[in-house]
Amino acid sequence: MSIVVILLFVAFVFLFSAALAVLVVGPLVLLQPERRSSDWYREFTDLLEPQDAGLPQENILLITPDGIPLHGWLVAQPRRPRGSILYLHGVGDCKTSGVPLAKLLFNHGYSVFLYDSRRHGVSGGAYCTYGYYEKFDVSTVISYLESRRELTVGPLGVFGTSMGAAVAIQAAALDDRIRAVVAEASFTDLRTIAVDYQRRLIKLPWHFLRNVALTRAQIYARFKAREVSPLHDIRTLTIPVLLIHGIEDRFIRYQYSKQLYDNANEPKDLLLVPGAHHTNVWDVAGKEFEEKVLKFFDSALRADHGRRHPSRRTRKGSRS
Repeated sequence: MSIVVILLFVAFVFLFSAALAVLVVGPLVLLQPERRSSDWYREFTDLLEPQDAGLPQENILLITPDGIPLHGWLVAQPRRPRGSILYLHGVGDCKTSGVPLAKLLFNHGYSVFLYDSRRHGVSGGAYCTYGYYEKFDVSTVISYLESRRELTVGPLGVFGTSMGAAVAIQAAALDDRIRAVVAEASFTDLRTIAVDYQRRLIKLPWHFLRNVALTRAQIYARFKAREVSPLHDIRTLTIPVLLIHGIEDRFIRYQYSKQLYDNANEPKDLLLVPGAHHTNVWDVAGKEFEEKVLKFFDSALRADHGRRHPSRRTRKGSRS
């Protein structure tokens, strides 16, 4: 047997084994990321809940239309707020990561609502679908806040990071009650980012392996990966959008935020932070980050940018 035949056989076996591993493990890695809770943060910070930061805290339990319990915290202004901001965390993370931002926003006059996304933190759910179902959960939260007659919600914005940024864009394309979006480190679409993660985890860039994992994942979770596309949805928005990204991000490349910015309608803004990675943009940018976010929400939620593109969907709290 020639060396060429042997090498071809070895390559075939390797490729077959990789495809089998992706077929079995890939869908679960995608759909069931690590479930980080507040306890994970004890090693790094004392700010595990809003009350630890001296903020008013109301523990909230919401049930989505498809029966998923969502656990959240309401940080409400004692008097009329400038507006209300929803915080959406990243994949594998939980609402604790948003406590410092909640403090910043609350001290500036905003009410804040933070919650664990489905299949994250202490919320329920079997699968994470990166916005396919999560975007409807955002509408569920908004409807709950509006149902509280004693609560002044005011104009509403969303701050999302990583997966939460992608969900924020998708939710804004669905629900016209969202008046502004800050998206930090968003991906452009699920199929593209799945290839990136595959390349990083198993060092193989082939799209057919991605397709194998996504096909199985779609069957398990009953969703359509092609419809998870912030890049598509951002084209429909006419509300203000601020995109933020660390240039040294190795998990989600900063070029994706640049691509989203290039496809967004005005009004829009982009903050690229040199030296920042995926999770330390605020740490690196410091005051620039704080001032950018606060000024953006102040301007966006004060002005009337509520009119939508004619093709936009405005279904509230429904499911397709």
